[in-house]
Amino acid sequence: MSEWKARRFWASVAIHKEEGAWAVLLDERPLRTPGKQPLRLPTEALALAIAGEWQAVHEVIDPNRMPLTRAANSAIEKVVPQFHEVAAMLGDYGGTDLLSYRAEAPEALVRAQAAGWDPLIDWAATELRAPLRITHGVIPVPQDPAVLLKLQAEVAALDPFGLTALHDLVTLPGSLILGLAVIHGRIDAETAHALSRIDEEFQAQRWGRDTEADEAAAARLAAMRDSERFWRLSRG
Repeated sequence: MSEWKARRFWASVAIHKEEGAWAVLLDERPLRTPGKQPLRLPTEALALAIAGEWQAVHEVIDPNRMPLTRAANSAIEKVVPQFHEVAAMLGDYGGTDLLSYRAEAPEALVRAQAAGWDPLIDWAATELRAPLRITHGVIPVPQDPAVLLKLQAEVAALDPFGLTALHDLVTLPGSLILGLAVIHGRIDAETAHALSRIDEEFQAQRWGRDTEADEAAAARLAAMRDSERFWRLSRG
């Protein structure tokens, strides 16, 4: 017996603004989240993009092809009711940020990490007023509590849609600084992904590539690109 799949049931897709928020209409009925909450969107640009995802459905609804819709659902159903917990979780990445932990050897890897990561450590110190300490090896380095508070405040200042966008930009590369650099326009998602993989790429060039690892990396890059797009569209 084949698995039942939701299929397209609407003829028209449109957007509508009401009470300061945008909605996507399927046959003039407002789209709702899986939990039946109204899908209220902060910008026209995001509403148009999500409407485009629904218009592109031919027969079967495939959520994997609708990253903006999934992100908006998450913002409303998951982030809004536990905003402070999500913000605190992402802010905690500053205490163990990838960019703070450097290789001791070989020298080529040490230089590659410094060339890629030092500019962002400097950017965080000057633009965010959050200078992180750096260590070589795996021994934990304690960060200044005042710096961590600044990073926490930076995250907590976002709205739920912004926090949703930031989530994958931080958790996938393992760096709060990389995620913040993307939403501040300092780098793009592709650059953040590449910077997070300096060690992996170094090892791949030395010992050969692994197909499964490359496929997993490609999936992370796609998710980070989707999050960057969601960020831009949710800003307007």
